[in-house]
Amino acid sequence: MTKPSLCKVNQENHTNSGKRMDSTAQRRLHKLTSHLINSTAGNDQPLHLRHHPIAGEFVSEQGYSVVLPEKLQSGEWNVYRNRRSPFKLVSRFPDHPEIATLHDNFVHAVKTFRDHKYLGTRFQEDGTVGEYRWMTYGEADTSRSAIGSSLVRRQIQKGSCVGLYFVNRPEWVVIDHACSAYSFVSVPLYNTLGPEAVRYIVNHAAVRAIFCDTKTLNILLRFLPEIPSVHLIVVVGGVEGKMASLSSTTGVEIISYSQLHTEGLSSFKPFCPPTSDDIATICYTSGTTGTPKGVVLSHGNLIANVAGSSMGFKLYPSDLFISYLPLAHIYERVTQITVAYIGGASGFSQGDSMKLLEDVAVLKPTVFCSVPRLYNRIYAGVINSVKSSGDLRERLFDAAYKAKKQSLVTGKKPPPMFESLVFEDIKGILGGRVRYMVSGASPLSPQVMEFLRVCFGCTVIEGYGMTEASCVISNMDETDVLSGHVGVPHPACEMKLVDVPEMNYTSKDQPHPRGEICVRGPTVFQGYYKAEELTREAIDEDGWLHTGDIGSWLPQGRLKIIDRKKNIFKLAQGEYIAPEKIENVYTKCKFIAQCFIHGDSLKSSLVAIIAVDHDALKTWAATEGIEYEDLKQLCSDPRMKGAVLADMDSIAKEAQLRGFEFAKDVALVLEPFTLENGLLTPTFKARIKRPQAKAHFAKEIDEMYAHLA
Repeated sequence: MTKPSLCKVNQENHTNSGKRMDSTAQRRLHKLTSHLINSTAGNDQPLHLRHHPIAGEFVSEQGYSVVLPEKLQSGEWNVYRNRRSPFKLVSRFPDHPEIATLHDNFVHAVKTFRDHKYLGTRFQEDGTVGEYRWMTYGEADTSRSAIGSSLVRRQIQKGSCVGLYFVNRPEWVVIDHACSAYSFVSVPLYNTLGPEAVRYIVNHAAVRAIFCDTKTLNILLRFLPEIPSVHLIVVVGGVEGKMASLSSTTGVEIISYSQLHTEGLSSFKPFCPPTSDDIATICYTSGTTGTPKGVVLSHGNLIANVAGSSMGFKLYPSDLFISYLPLAHIYERVTQITVAYIGGASGFSQGDSMKLLEDVAVLKPTVFCSVPRLYNRIYAGVINSVKSSGDLRERLFDAAYKAKKQSLVTGKKPPPMFESLVFEDIKGILGGRVRYMVSGASPLSPQVMEFLRVCFGCTVIEGYGMTEASCVISNMDETDVLSGHVGVPHPACEMKLVDVPEMNYTSKDQPHPRGEICVRGPTVFQGYYKAEELTREAIDEDGWLHTGDIGSWLPQGRLKIIDRKKNIFKLAQGEYIAPEKIENVYTKCKFIAQCFIHGDSLKSSLVAIIAVDHDALKTWAATEGIEYEDLKQLCSDPRMKGAVLADMDSIAKEAQLRGFEFAKDVALVLEPFTLENGLLTPTFKARIKRPQAKAHFAKEIDEMYAHLA
């Protein structure tokens, strides 16, 4: 792949044009740096630096971000950095600058924590589930050498792509370490993309070897002749003699992971270490329309992201994580890199979401990384349990909740009586030892965040990120107790908001500047694989990654996500939704004249406003023998709604929409979307005005979500 031409981030100070600042500005910064060092020595209080437009000097004020000079065409200064790294973006671990790659990171872990437990699973050799059994760092080191050596013996060359096509388990992490040690490029594959997308990715990345399990092996075999780059398939959990065999004419070898591991143990090959600029992984994002895009991330990108995060959290070798979020996604991937750096341990779930809390109760993690969907489930479960427990227990919970909430505000210890009577059982849901809760992928409601802080008595951190930025872009400072935002810039990147005049968002907006979130720094990806045009659309000539998200700066340099530049949004579980694509599918339904799909990042499902075809409704009612006074009455008839939903489901299945793309409830309306009622744009394509439609049908939308709840 030809790397896109990117403007390297000046790790000291720079302007938007990439030129060094004049001597006056440098003197001011030198003076300010000295002031910063002197004023914060032995003091962890946040410091905010802001350029004064009249005085021309930098003014400090309390805050979690600093505003540093990058001269924009408008003449204003609005580049934000984390207050922990105001004058130098983090690219390496401050305590271990020698760690430049994922390979270096694991070498450090093995050297420092060789006999510590590392990867755990509840599955026993006979397939039953029991207590967690652990692999040490030293044992993982041996296994990654064995797997990597066997790949080298099979002529898998340096820089070749290796696919990982199975759910979380210790072998996934071991294989990833092997890829890093021998300079292979890991390419995660996952079922939610669908078989067609998997086939596309394998061919697009020219994957040479694929690690799969017995389930995904069957999928691969269906289109094996159509993925000619593949020469080796390794089945994790497969048993020799009980797997599919292929004719030698196919040129593809199928072998079990255990056999490959055994062969490697007999003859280790020397490592072939990568450099920080080498590609570590190509993560294909599910996208919203069209084919998946391959996000190219270097070893340096990933190390910078984890190194920056390490500055804000106090993690220890004794910390215990649970791995259940897909390792194919960057969130869990970066979590596992962090685990290795600190020498922690990671226990794997059974892979069944309904048994996750059972696994957590057995493992008793100290750090819990998840998404709002699960936190919402825990919140709803506890609240429903309290309400059904009787008046006395409900009043006790309310009193304890209010007292604990007040103690968090004042900094005083809560009454110990409430901890034992009320909160001990709630903490037990997650094992009772959680110190940190981390939420990402989509917004966490302030109400749920407050609940988690009060009931679990731990630090709750919300963050914002994307694969193209190697995961984290911003996250809350652990000293910040305010909710409703996604924190401050990550120490390894800087951030600015760019005006979006067509949406009336500008950096001059009061009281809070608004605009498209742009990110720059050592965490920004190398480009989209074999897609230079798409790369140029995402990264401008000055190295800024345009995220497509609209943000607003809140007091003290906090960031809040308020919109999307394009008509794309996330559901609560973190899945991206392209509503226009879904609407185009549903308009094939015989009952539908027009369709408006709506989703909410605090909800887990889609709903639809349907402008109905009047004649189709009349025909259906006549066929079913249903009497009605007028079409308005027919639209509110549950039988009519059921028929429309059934037809929509049939159309969606035929179009191979994914489960989360199905509308789960509908509201039927007689009035069409028109220019006159303000619901359509006055363009040739006449698209739906989404903000206006959302406001126009607010009552119907609220009723549908209430019904689904």
